[in-house]
Amino acid sequence: MKDWPWYGYIIVAVLIFGLFYFIHYKPKNEELTGLRDERIATENEVVELKKKKEQLDQIEVELANMKVKLKELETIIPQEEEIADILERIQQLAFDSRLNVDKFIPRPLVEMEFYAEKPINIEMTGNYHNLAIFFNHLSNFARLFTIENFSIKVMRIQSDTNTITAATTAKTYIFQKPPPPTEEPAQTPARKR
Repeated sequence: MKDWPWYGYIIVAVLIFGLFYFIHYKPKNEELTGLRDERIATENEVVELKKKKEQLDQIEVELANMKVKLKELETIIPQEEEIADILERIQQLAFDSRLNVDKFIPRPLVEMEFYAEKPINIEMTGNYHNLAIFFNHLSNFARLFTIENFSIKVMRIQSDTNTITAATTAKTYIFQKPPPPTEEPAQTPARKR
């Protein structure tokens, strides 16, 4: 080696450097590039997951608010099994208002898309003041009611407590839960004969 010309040393150095480059540096550089790309992809995924987490948190807050709203609506709009109690309560409100209930006729449910109406035909006798008290109590009732077809007539024969006859249709509303989806049974293919 001592007898080699100067360019021989350079060729050996280039060969050693080339071997080092192809055996050690290039694979490590490719590995480093792959790890860098993987890190960038992971960081992008983390950013996307943070956005989805924020959206999920927002959805959870909205869901909690909707549950509270549903609870409020359930107090206003009863379930079907509560109807008997509500009818009894209306009769008690009329009695407490010193009205005589002449007719109290609950009619069948009228089905709607998400709810049903329960109309109740009511005829009462009393005076204007007691009728106003009844409607005031009914408006403060926890359940939702509407009054339709309201009419008042003066009685021919009046007393101190009975001066008018009132007829109306009171409606309460019932929340109907949608029926659970029915699963169609899997059909078996017909056998060939």
